Amino acid sequence: MTLTRRYRFSASHRLNSNQLSDADNDRVYGKCNNPFGHGHDYALFVSVRGPLDEATGRVVDLDTLDGVVTRCVIEPFEHRNLNVEVDAFRHTVPTTENLAVEIRRRLEHAWPEMFRGSSTRLDRIRIEETKRNYIELT
Repeated sequence: MTLTRRYRFSASHRLNSNQLSDADNDRVYGKCNNPFGHGHDYALFVSVRGPLDEATGRVVDLDTLDGVVTRCVIEPFEHRNLNVEVDAFRHTVPTTENLAVEIRRRLEHAWPEMFRGSSTRLDRIRIEETKRNYIELT
């Protein structure tokens, strides 16, 4: 069984690769390469998979899931300039694709401690950057 929980956070970023020339950055990222950056109100969907617990009737304890997502994702990213304030993006372009990879890395790192003895596992990360654009990492 899969349970998906929705979270929101706001952050800014600039899409700019040190491996590309200024002209190539402008061509590849367009307005998202603005030197002053820009922001998004991200919607994050965290899906977990596991068996239905007969005693609780749940796949996962929601308070525990909310706690790990808040500690590992929301607090470090909320109202931050991802390029400047999040170490993972100091040398990595903070595209939504890379953001999904980093969020999954953080949650997988914390998972064993938070869900010790549980067979519930992280299944999918989905991030909606805009109404037209979302990334899903399985």
